[in-house]
Amino acid sequence: MIIILRLNHRIFRDKRITSHVALTARAFLADKIYYSGEKDSNLENSINKVSKQFGGNFNVEYCVSPIEFVKHKKSENYKIIHLTVYGLNLNECIKEIRKFKKILIIVGGEKVPIEYYDLADLNLSITNQPHSEVSSLAIFLHEFFKGKELSYELKNPKIKILPQRRGKKIIKLDHNS
Repeated sequence: MIIILRLNHRIFRDKRITSHVALTARAFLADKIYYSGEKDSNLENSINKVSKQFGGNFNVEYCVSPIEFVKHKKSENYKIIHLTVYGLNLNECIKEIRKFKKILIIVGGEKVPIEYYDLADLNLSITNQPHSEVSSLAIFLHEFFKGKELSYELKNPKIKILPQRRGKKIIKLDHNS
């Protein structure tokens, strides 16, 4: 079980980044995303619509108190991984992380309060250079799943993209047949 917590969503400033974090989490096989900051029903509806159309059970949920949420998940034996440029290198930790059964990945927004660094079981860096939280999450999940997510088929899609050398092709699937 891998869940994501996106901190401090700001509707005006972060709507595309938070959407991209959620879409990346879904496509790279995380189970669910929670977000804090400003509640955004458009974000929730958009991501949940993608999940219904393209399959899987992924959804998005608002988190009122992210610190309490992290503490609660920690009490449920989730390993808390905070993605930050200040953390240990992914390559040094990935084998250990793959042994964890329940993982909560914290993805920052604006400046992340020090409490999250202290609550984390592991502050993890993809690279120690400034970069996007979207790329960090994608690389983390790709390494965690050893690339298997690239060919994984989600259950019960209503539509499916057919890979094409040129052009675009989407088919509608009939699950009643």
